[in-house]
Amino acid sequence: MELTELIFVPLVLFLVLVMPLWIVFHYLTLWKRERRQHAGEVHRDQELQELAHRLEDRLDAIESILDNDAPAWRTHK
Repeated sequence: MELTELIFVPLVLFLVLVMPLWIVFHYLTLWKRERRQHAGEVHRDQELQELAHRLEDRLDAIESILDNDAPAWRTHK
């Protein structure tokens, strides 16, 4: 057996069997990780929306209090 045959056969086996499986499993892992991160981002976005609504409600309450206590507060600079 020549050296080229010793290298060629394992190389072909690697390229035909191992490499496609390696690529498929690599992308499956990436897709799963992305899906988990996306679920976390959705939850975080919902929390931020709730916080924004609560802050907007607080701001509305403060503005109504200021409107009652100092009606001209919006015109002051």
